Amino acid sequence: MDWEAHYRSHLTTAEEAVSRIRSGDKVIIHHACADPGVLIDAMVANAEAYHDVEILHILSMGPAHYCDPGMESHFRHNGGYVGGSTRRAVNEAQADLTPIFFSQYPKWLRQTKPEVALFHLSPPDAHGYCSYGVAVDYSEAAAENARVVIAQINPQMPRVLGDCTIHVSKLDAIVEVDVPVVELPPPALGEVEMKIGEYCANLVNDGDTLQLGIGAIPDAVLRFLTHKKDLGIHSEMFSDGVVELIEAGVITNARKSLHKGRSVATFLMGTRKLYDYVDNNPAVYMAPVDYINDPFVIAQNDNMVSINSCVQVDLQGQVVSSSAGLRQISGIGGQADFVRGATMSKGGRSIMAIPSIAKGGMSKIVPFLDPGSSVSTLREDVDCVVTEYGVAHLWGQTLRERGRRLIAIAHPDVRDLLTEEYERRFGRLS
Repeated sequence: MDWEAHYRSHLTTAEEAVSRIRSGDKVIIHHACADPGVLIDAMVANAEAYHDVEILHILSMGPAHYCDPGMESHFRHNGGYVGGSTRRAVNEAQADLTPIFFSQYPKWLRQTKPEVALFHLSPPDAHGYCSYGVAVDYSEAAAENARVVIAQINPQMPRVLGDCTIHVSKLDAIVEVDVPVVELPPPALGEVEMKIGEYCANLVNDGDTLQLGIGAIPDAVLRFLTHKKDLGIHSEMFSDGVVELIEAGVITNARKSLHKGRSVATFLMGTRKLYDYVDNNPAVYMAPVDYINDPFVIAQNDNMVSINSCVQVDLQGQVVSSSAGLRQISGIGGQADFVRGATMSKGGRSIMAIPSIAKGGMSKIVPFLDPGSSVSTLREDVDCVVTEYGVAHLWGQTLRERGRRLIAIAHPDVRDLLTEEYERRFGRLS
């Protein structure tokens, strides 16, 4: 096939490309920092031409103007995760959240069968293959099941390696752009985050393979790993902090039992430093999320350590990560996938890291979960909980012992309240 001829013949404008969307269509959008902003802007600008278009998206890192007030008759967002640009709409019932494990999102797309897929891809290589760039995760499933595949092709999108390409012949409309890829700057780290990071890092041994979530606490953990040796990465995502440890010789992936020598992920979120590092780099392997986040695949990494943050933990050890009562904050993502995988791993461990007090002054270790909260990780799966006051090892412990250990790492101001509830259930706290 003359892929170059196909490429030229399918070049068009963003406005013309999105005219292929029909009222009532389901439109799947490329994930996170691969946000195809030029195509989304053109779609929103053409809103009057559409009615009841459903937008399927895990996490939008762009402005998501299809969720703006006044767009309700044209678009309805349906996400697997709630981000800053979609949170208002979800919590005001103008958009939907579909609770689903990240590893199962491709399966869900194969059943849902979206009509249109919007992608943000790297330019094709000499054989006509474009890379999915910084978000591989559910891209293949989206492309395989969509009636129309529309792509913005951008020389600033890094070409990642692994199981992560689509051939030009699969693209129905091609829009050339030259725009920055969405970046996620490193978060500010305070004293609390740094102390939690130090405690978590003390649970990591030389040669461990790590999964790190998103946010200040995972970044803080990385700051305290500089003295470790031969760490590995098998994570749903990683950011700039991992690159810094690779450059320092701390992360070598040399002792991994799966994909030895390679940092493994399904999507990336960071700055241009990260994107330049992964570009055409055989030391980075990226693949669909139903492989990377499969607990049985994760468990093939010996000494797998999963590190995630959360919103609330009760005295039983139940973990809430995606909601505050009925108000949706985020989504479950891959947390449960990696907790299960790490638990099954030979020598594996999972860590839940949480500041003892929320910004509003409320304790994050509580007698009871807020009414309406959804449990993200079952008490039976929880291993360690870490706050700035220490580490509570919960796995294999009785409810009575779990409560005692969690009270010990709660904020001092709330320990009396927690103790009162503990003693109501179990008798005197010794």
